[in-house]
Amino acid sequence: MKFTDGFWHVRPGVEALYAQEAYDIEALPNGGVDGDVLRISAPTKVIERRGDVLNRPLLTVSLSSPLDGVIRVRIEKNRGADAGAGFDLVGATEGAGVASTAETGGTLTSGALSAHIAPGAPWNLSFEADGRALTTSGHKSVGYLRLADRAPVAAEPAGVSGVTETGLAPASAYLHSQLSLGVGELVYGLGERFGPLVKNGQTVDIWNADGGTSSELSYKNVPFYLTNRGYGVLVNHPEHVSFEVGSEAVEQVQFSVAGEHLEYLVIYGPTQKEILERYTRLTGRPARVPAWSYGLWLSTSFTTQYDEATVTSFIDGMAERDLPLSVFHFDCFWMREFNWTDFEWDPRVFPDPEGMLARLHDKNLHVSAWINPYIGQRSALFDEAKNAGYLVKKADGEVWQWDMWQAGMGLVDFTNPDAVSWFQGKLRHLFEQGVDAIKTDFGERIPTDVVWHDGSSPDAMHNWYTQLYNKAVFEVLEEHRGEGDAVLFARSATVGGQQQPVHWGGDNSSSFESMAESLRGGLSLSLSGFGYWSHDIGGFEGLPDAAVFKRWVAFGLLSSHSRLHGSTSYRVPWLFDDGSEAAGQSAVEVTRRFTKLKLELMPYLYQVGLEVHRTGIPFMRPMQLEFGEDPAVDYLDRQYLLGPDLLVAPVFSAAGDVEYYLPAGTWTNYLTGESVQGGGWRRETHDFASVPLWVREGAVIVTGSHDDRPDYDYTDNPLVTVYPGFTGTRDIEVTNPLNDTSVTLTVTATDDQISIQSDTDAPFRARLAGAGSNNADIVSATGRKAELR
Repeated sequence: MKFTDGFWHVRPGVEALYAQEAYDIEALPNGGVDGDVLRISAPTKVIERRGDVLNRPLLTVSLSSPLDGVIRVRIEKNRGADAGAGFDLVGATEGAGVASTAETGGTLTSGALSAHIAPGAPWNLSFEADGRALTTSGHKSVGYLRLADRAPVAAEPAGVSGVTETGLAPASAYLHSQLSLGVGELVYGLGERFGPLVKNGQTVDIWNADGGTSSELSYKNVPFYLTNRGYGVLVNHPEHVSFEVGSEAVEQVQFSVAGEHLEYLVIYGPTQKEILERYTRLTGRPARVPAWSYGLWLSTSFTTQYDEATVTSFIDGMAERDLPLSVFHFDCFWMREFNWTDFEWDPRVFPDPEGMLARLHDKNLHVSAWINPYIGQRSALFDEAKNAGYLVKKADGEVWQWDMWQAGMGLVDFTNPDAVSWFQGKLRHLFEQGVDAIKTDFGERIPTDVVWHDGSSPDAMHNWYTQLYNKAVFEVLEEHRGEGDAVLFARSATVGGQQQPVHWGGDNSSSFESMAESLRGGLSLSLSGFGYWSHDIGGFEGLPDAAVFKRWVAFGLLSSHSRLHGSTSYRVPWLFDDGSEAAGQSAVEVTRRFTKLKLELMPYLYQVGLEVHRTGIPFMRPMQLEFGEDPAVDYLDRQYLLGPDLLVAPVFSAAGDVEYYLPAGTWTNYLTGESVQGGGWRRETHDFASVPLWVREGAVIVTGSHDDRPDYDYTDNPLVTVYPGFTGTRDIEVTNPLNDTSVTLTVTATDDQISIQSDTDAPFRARLAGAGSNNADIVSATGRKAELR
């Protein structure tokens, strides 16, 4: 939300009242649930005489700490107003901050992070850590803005209830704050955004919308950003938040919310990985996902015609072509048209759902089914939910309905515990039939002209709805399958959504440009605290040509989760071949190569997933997370690391031309065994069976003995490959996902050899990479030990 007209003036109709000074500063021991509070009275005029204290607003600014290394700043115009609950800060603790005052002002300290407020004018709040200034809130950075004669914005045509011309509910007053941007400081995050990865110069509205991947709209809006200067910021408001990232005041990040209170939290790192660790400790870590979910998912696609015979032909066709498949997904039309969501298989095409699902399980497949949180009025569940009071209502008490998506659809009210239980009961029946995973689609365009069961603010519920929706589904999935075996495929999210993985990128199109924007969205989401991310291989809208499909297959199978899905066309690989392809270059062969490559990598990838669960560090890592000290990576958004040690540079062209950057160090090509020195750019041409895939210096990669499925015993004779540059001693854990047992392999480098010691008698193999070939000698362990020279 922009309020100013250049540096000196506000825009017409805007009255700006800024915190002008820290008039008084109080340290309140145990002043709140978070321990000590530092409270500052900030008048909107410098108080020069007694009369100045009359007839003017006073802003109250309170500093506290909900977690070590985190400082909360709360700004209030009227403290008696309903402040809202904010997000669920599940990791918050009590007593993390210590407040003190002196002649030089007030300080709140939490771990290595401290906030200092200088007394008097001008307003000057600064954040420091380890003797270094991080960011400041200076003159005119805290403001209460009133908008004169703000008339309601007219609704768009065609009776689209709850949507305005701006997409946002009108408001007459806002609070904003600004935090300084240093020279060279770059901002990342703010959810899954498909534009530039670096957010400097952008205006970003935190407002969930179903806008596809080629617009400024986002399915997953997260009011959290982090910078390359050692800190992150969470604006603790589920409702609309507007960010101007160096786009209104170019030296500042500005964020504003409607109403009379604003709360944000500064989160210290100092590294970006440590920021994410602390942020996800506060807002929730991703659940552990099952090994089978990492395999290839195949969908019916959206509007394509299908029945059990069609599904079986696809599954058998994959098996006949030696294309390992882990999950089959039934999209919307498993239910009858106009009935979504009624949880009933369309009897015209699926007369025996239990038998069909059992037959799919007999083929060693897991089954996913599509749902959304809407109930079409033709569904038998509509009257059931309406009569029980489970649907969201309008102010007049009538059920809110509209015709976008499903005719006359209502919206399940997840603020009603009975509605949640009812919805979960329908899911239990689906699971009893044999469904293993759920695609939770939609949940973004939630109206604001409604009344919620628990009295929640409609503005806050617009973004927060998705969290209640996905949480309700994930809870019953965990109940049915057990902790660590539950997985969603979710489209919408906000803060905390990372606790219910996996999320996918939404509706992209079948082009290289959309492939690149999808990757940007995934990297942006990973820098917003989300550990897992996927995308529709080949693009959702349209029919990809063979080149797009094959390049996307390599990218998709080198992502955390991999799904073939389309809108109006099938995505089985053989449909993209005409028989003229050179050896190894057909879509079938490319799909086979990269599917088996991922399955071979499963011991390594599964450990990466366990790290995601333990630490919150994402599976697909922007270069900035691992090489933040290298300024060359600051803007890179066409490459990433898969876990800590595998660098992937997808190819975004039919001809195979690709340009990417290798940071300093020795890198080894995983596919060829070639070793090179990094510290510069590489330009290469790859055929469809190849992609830049490099192993980091000093890595130890464990690969498996199977390439036909993702869920096997990784401790069964794994191959341990030690890459150039390994030094010292490191413990490498290999976990068996079938029973959660593990083997620890201790790798030690001495002057003339590398030894690998196992803590069990289970056999393993080992080799040194870097001899120019991945066919270097493989040594089988003797007893519990292998020695490599």
